[in-house]
Amino acid sequence: MGRVDGKVVIVTGGATGIGRGICDVLAREGARVVVANRNEERGQEAAREIAAAGGEALFVRTDVSQEADCQAVVAAAVERYGRLDALVNNAGIFPRGTLEETTSELWDEIFAVNLKGAFFCCKYAVPEIRKQGGGSIVNIGSANAYVGGANLFAYSVSKGGMITLTRNLAAALAGDRIRVNFVNPGWVITEMEIEIQAKEGHDAEWIAEAGRRMPLGRHQVPTDAGYAVLYLVSDEASQVNGDLINVDGRGMR
Repeated sequence: MGRVDGKVVIVTGGATGIGRGICDVLAREGARVVVANRNEERGQEAAREIAAAGGEALFVRTDVSQEADCQAVVAAAVERYGRLDALVNNAGIFPRGTLEETTSELWDEIFAVNLKGAFFCCKYAVPEIRKQGGGSIVNIGSANAYVGGANLFAYSVSKGGMITLTRNLAAALAGDRIRVNFVNPGWVITEMEIEIQAKEGHDAEWIAEAGRRMPLGRHQVPTDAGYAVLYLVSDEASQVNGDLINVDGRGMR
C-alpha cells in the first residue's frame, strides 16, 4: 500500500519542473494523478511516462488563468475517477522585473496565473473534496514570498498573497476537514530556471557552484518538494493545517 493509495489528486503545472516531481512522487505512492497543464504535448508526455512507470495519470489541458479551464479539470477528474481528494496549486510563472520595469500587463499576467489560478482551482475543487469528508490543498510558494527579490517584484508579491490565501482557507475550511498548507520549495533548478539564468549570463558551472555554497551543499530538486507534498496530501498530516513548510535547505525564516 502506498502512502496516498487510491487518492485522486490534481496537480496544476504538473507536466514539468516542480509539478512533474510532485506528480511522480504521488503516483509512485499510489495516487491517481490529474496532470493539469497548458502545454498539451508536455502534458500528454508526462501522463504517458507516469503510466509507463506503473502509476496512473490523466492529462487535462488547463490554463489556470481561465476560470472555465479550472472548472473543467475538476469535472474531468471526477468524471474519470469518481472523486477528488486533493489539489496541488503548483502552476506559476516568474518573469523578471523590478518595480519600475513591471508594467500593468506584466503584473496582471503574473497574478492571473500565480494567484487567481489558485483561487479558481480552489473554488471548484473544494465542493468535490468536501463530498469525501475532507482532504488536502497544497499551495506551492517560494522563498520570495517572505522577503522578495528586487527583480522579481510582481512574482514575490503574488507568492506572498498565496500565504494569505493558504491561511484564510485553512481557517475557513477546517470544519470541512479540508487542510490547506503552503510549501516553499526553495531554489529548484528546473529547465525553465536554467533558461532564465542563461539569459542573465549564468552558465551551468555558475549554477553548480551556487548550489555547493548553499547550507546543505546543493540546490533543491523537484522531488524534494514532491515528498513534502506527499506528506501533506497523506493521512499522516491529518492534523497539519495552515502551516508553511520550507524545503529550501536554509531552515526557518
